[in-house]
Amino acid sequence: MKERGLRERKKADTRAALVTATLRLAIDQGWENVTVEAIAAAANVSYRTFFNHFSAKEEALLFPAGADQPRLSARLRAQPAGTGVLAAARAALHEDVTVLESDPAALRDWITVVAGIPALLPRLVEIGAADEREVAVAIAERTGQDAGTDLYPGLLAAVLSAAVRVTFSRWHAQRGAVPLTALLDESLDALAAGLPEPGH
Repeated sequence: MKERGLRERKKADTRAALVTATLRLAIDQGWENVTVEAIAAAANVSYRTFFNHFSAKEEALLFPAGADQPRLSARLRAQPAGTGVLAAARAALHEDVTVLESDPAALRDWITVVAGIPALLPRLVEIGAADEREVAVAIAERTGQDAGTDLYPGLLAAVLSAAVRVTFSRWHAQRGAVPLTALLDESLDALAAGLPEPGH
């Protein structure tokens, strides 16, 4: 068990080194000039080792925890039964945001890099749409509805996705002056209140 834990920790450290190298090279050299060979060299691992963790450089940038890691829908399902949907979604999103907020400088760099690569937009849209569908199914399970035919699950999933995008955009524009979790709560509070008009 101890040996297995050591292997897992070493694997996680290697993945983290590859992610850090990918982001740093994108900043220093421009994304179009980043190669898998350069990433592996910067992380001090072999070319083959890179592909033990990621299928391509885009995956190393967009899925730093790994494409097979639990998504928001899984964290939503893990919330206690009987918790309201919005409260469960807030708790699930807080889990994600708290991890990201632990390294704000890296998060700012990541947003800057990704926003500056138009070629990644189709992949980002694809990821967002897939995540929304999964979250809609999780919401439907909690509400006893059908994600394909009922309004609420799909609409709430889309609104949550938009709230997260706006939250990250505001946080980046404000250079992290306000904690990410606080901005997220502000967005979710506004949604829970019915999105009242400013001044009302």
